[in-house]
Amino acid sequence: MSASNTLSARLETLLTRAWQRRGWFAWLLSPFSLVFAAVAAVRRMAFARGWLHVERLAVPVLVVGNVTVGGTGKTPTVIALVEALRGAGYTPGVISRGYGAQTATQTGPRSTGEDTRPPGPQAVTAASRADETGDEPLLIARRTGAPVWVGRDRPAAARALLAAHPEVDLIISDDGLQHYRLGRDVELVVFDHRLGGNGFMLPAGPLRESLKRRRDATLINNPYATALPPWPNTYALKIEPGAAWQLDQPTLIRPLSQFAGKHILAAAGMGAPERFFASLRAAGLSVATLALPDHYGFAANPFDLSDAEVILITEKDAVKCHWADPRVWVVPAHAALDTALLELIVAKLRLSR
Repeated sequence: MSASNTLSARLETLLTRAWQRRGWFAWLLSPFSLVFAAVAAVRRMAFARGWLHVERLAVPVLVVGNVTVGGTGKTPTVIALVEALRGAGYTPGVISRGYGAQTATQTGPRSTGEDTRPPGPQAVTAASRADETGDEPLLIARRTGAPVWVGRDRPAAARALLAAHPEVDLIISDDGLQHYRLGRDVELVVFDHRLGGNGFMLPAGPLRESLKRRRDATLINNPYATALPPWPNTYALKIEPGAAWQLDQPTLIRPLSQFAGKHILAAAGMGAPERFFASLRAAGLSVATLALPDHYGFAANPFDLSDAEVILITEKDAVKCHWADPRVWVVPAHAALDTALLELIVAKLRLSR
């Protein structure tokens, strides 16, 4: 991995740590947070009062998002929701912004240049490339087989999906909580162990919106929590690693226990890579770790110089790996949803139309 990518990963880690406490960094930027909060509040009020147009679809919309910056476990949650709501009689489709599409042709973090993807909606299939559609939408499409469309204009992506798949009777939006132009019937907010950090809005803290923001339910992805926050309709979200499959030969599957005692390198290009590393340790593995920038491109093999016997990566990273290395094994993440949460979602969906 290049020096610039290493620096980017370290800066992400430092910023995440700074946002967890109210130190000098947070207080220095706190005046800017007040401006950010005011703009966010005015924008939200403009949609709520009809000053800005909200587009309603012909089918219900369920938004899975967060009020903080960084990954919290939304993608495994969306996958679990697709499967669970199918069991409840729905035929869901998924829309997404497609973050990461402009980085998969690079070896480093997300480009700060212009997004070169086509401006219109795009269908995502199992044969799609992450550099065209984004890593998370591609993972959702491959894991669920559900119709998945991406686009900067979320209502347009949803309309395109419904036109191509008239059997779909529910849209699940992967992220997009703050994209108020798309009307929604159910909102789920996902947190991880960091919760709301220091409680400050951007840039002094990790919050995009207030912790008191209205939502239908809150999911807490924190395996070490002994109690949930005292928020209404709050549920534990359990995300656990599954058996690993070999990147070169996906039909070859091994339980994680078979890697015990090996010289293991665990690598993850995600918003909170320590969650992945902790899950491997909880499975009884001793691992060296490599935190990569979120949406890391993997255009070239970053493990060529590693002497590890086994390299464990996430499914989100695997969809971008097109090179051969028999040491690389992919660890899927499986989310378990509370039965009471699913009952709440279904009840709200049925009342929405």
